[in-house]
Amino acid sequence: MALRAYNQPETLLAWLALLQCGARVLPLNPQLPAVLLQALLPALTMQHQLVLNGDVLPGNLPMLTLQLVEGEHAACWHGDRLVSMTLTSGSTGLPKAAVHSANAHLASAAGVLALMPFAAGDDWLLSLPLFHVSGQGIVWRWLLAGARLTVRDKQPLAQMLHGCTHASLVPTQLWRLLNDDAAVSLKAVLLGGASIPVELTERARKQGIRSFCGYGLTEFASTVCAKEADGAADVGEALPGREVKIVAGEIWLRASSMAAGYWRDGQLLSLTNNEGWFATRDRGALHNGRLTVVGRMDNLFFSGGEGIQPEEVERVILAHPQVQQVFIVPLDDAEYGQRPVAVVECDDGCELSALAAWSAERLARFQQPVRWLRLPETLKNGGIKISRRALCEWVRQQTHATVS
Repeated sequence: MALRAYNQPETLLAWLALLQCGARVLPLNPQLPAVLLQALLPALTMQHQLVLNGDVLPGNLPMLTLQLVEGEHAACWHGDRLVSMTLTSGSTGLPKAAVHSANAHLASAAGVLALMPFAAGDDWLLSLPLFHVSGQGIVWRWLLAGARLTVRDKQPLAQMLHGCTHASLVPTQLWRLLNDDAAVSLKAVLLGGASIPVELTERARKQGIRSFCGYGLTEFASTVCAKEADGAADVGEALPGREVKIVAGEIWLRASSMAAGYWRDGQLLSLTNNEGWFATRDRGALHNGRLTVVGRMDNLFFSGGEGIQPEEVERVILAHPQVQQVFIVPLDDAEYGQRPVAVVECDDGCELSALAAWSAERLARFQQPVRWLRLPETLKNGGIKISRRALCEWVRQQTHATVS
């Protein structure tokens, strides 16, 4: 069944009630456009919908409502039962729905908790949406640990964190929290969605906050590799129950947290190749068991015959103390094929010309962005990831407007 909602207390209660009733839940972002849902939903064979935010879903699905009842209403518990369907953020085509069992989610939670202490008396803020696998991961860690979970209606982050010891944040959120000098009770944060600047984790450590980072995928119920942030470029070792290997420069994975398959037209489609591994399409390397993620194979582009991996350039620029996040996107060019453009979020006092000069001393000539743009508020959707496709389209629009 489809659950269309933002994070709020009612959403968590609905999620838990559906889990207890034996439903398989597809959480949906209320901002997904109707045209996408019309193309996507038929193949996902939904039988019911519960809409707490946004418009009713297309397709005349029967509506459910939340009601308070007395007594126990629960399906028999089977750990191998399929409990969730989560949309991937694929770079091409329609999103796929990765289907996980309860055991897979619990295996994911156990691996993270083996590294990151979280126990009774601790309180994790549900800061990421349940329509992202990282948000679901918070819920399953809470259930496994028997600790506390906080979910609040939308408000400033510092207020939402009141009394919480743990949170999952993107680096920009932690930057803003530290810059505001807000009094926080945090003991640990799990950072994701971007490279982690050393200055950020050092500032957090001085305030008593341990920072963890890693590498995860929707298909693996969130985190696969992780470590306590140490300034090194790698994402740590494989967590318990996960395996990683490199084949022809590509990261291959298998794990007890892996999805049972992709759901389409009433069937589960296998994720694995003929060797039983999931080929991620991420470029990477293993050194002494620690994984370094180079970047998406799909993101690689060529400029004047030179290959540019955006993530490599981004890591260099992100080392600048005034930069919160940066994206390198290709712009078509008649002479070079494509040229790199930098889209950055940085301090108000940071001059892009000065940032370009600083970066030029640290990048190969072919890697140096030919244009620098500030990240617009319209692309900061409050989620976990900023769409590279949307960034590329926005950059093209800016260039066209300038030329016109």
